[in-house]
Amino acid sequence: MIWVLVIGLGNMGLSHALAHTKGTSKLAGLVARGPRPDLPEALSDVPYFTDVDQALAAAKPDLVVIASYTESHKPYALKALRSGAHVFCEKPLAASVDDAQEIVDLAVETGRKLMIGYILRHHPGWVKLVEEARALGGPYVFRMNLNQQSRGPTWETHKSLMKSVSPIVDCGVHYVDVMCQITDAKPVKVHGMGVRLSDEIAADMYNYGHFQVTFEDGSVGWYEAGWGPMMSETAHFVKDIVTPNGSVSITDVKDEGSDDVDGHTSAGKLLVHTLTGDRLVSLPDEPGHQDLCDAEQAAMIRAIEDDIDLTRHMNDAVQSLRICLAADESIRTGVAVDLSGA
Repeated sequence: MIWVLVIGLGNMGLSHALAHTKGTSKLAGLVARGPRPDLPEALSDVPYFTDVDQALAAAKPDLVVIASYTESHKPYALKALRSGAHVFCEKPLAASVDDAQEIVDLAVETGRKLMIGYILRHHPGWVKLVEEARALGGPYVFRMNLNQQSRGPTWETHKSLMKSVSPIVDCGVHYVDVMCQITDAKPVKVHGMGVRLSDEIAADMYNYGHFQVTFEDGSVGWYEAGWGPMMSETAHFVKDIVTPNGSVSITDVKDEGSDDVDGHTSAGKLLVHTLTGDRLVSLPDEPGHQDLCDAEQAAMIRAIEDDIDLTRHMNDAVQSLRICLAADESIRTGVAVDLSGA
């Protein structure tokens, strides 16, 4: 039996906790700030803590799931690894590349498994997208975005997130990870631009940004992300990969609006275009948000039980974060960032 401690009970933390009520693992505790919140019945009897150190000491978990805000990822991950636990950490892994690498290094040193919450790696449609793109061969042109016309509670969540992380870092690591899976090439240069479109966020933060990244094999990528009630719904979801031999695109996506969480991972069908014709690739039933969180946690349990090597996974997480943070640096300085020596 693998005993699990979940830190953070927001949207992702709650879903990850529920995932551990269904399989061979069992919840040893939940951690969040303040009084115990109203929770689903499946979590009603799980021990609740407001202090991470006390939770680690009392629950003695085999696995710690970290779904708190980004700035807390490093201290919580290091404490969990030092306690002897494996770690699943939501993306981005840390607030800086150095901090992310420190977590990875400690996981290697302690022999513990470390998995990062790249939910698209567990979506059959996105797995197929990577497979089809790689089959076409590079160099690649990646065109991706995720703009969200967020309102009400979602806008409040986005404003809270922007106290520590920008949209192109928080969301971008997912899609840059997809780029990295397809190219297998190192990034060499990143150029970003962004703008603050709301007086409700800090003066040094921007809620719209986009960047271009160049890879060592000649591939280039573009990513765009914006949050807020002012964002347009037009072309808010573009996932398109072009190669010398054709292209592959996500199409026929169920569109409930850019504020729909399930829509952010939706794959619909794939349109594969080649120089000799087109074909539509039908995909399995579209998994919902909870289904994907279930799949992530099941993969984490398998990694522990079957001693799966997560070296490439951890390195990819650091690489995607390096690109997105370079984009953030470029936006703030107005200068392209050279990653060729990284």
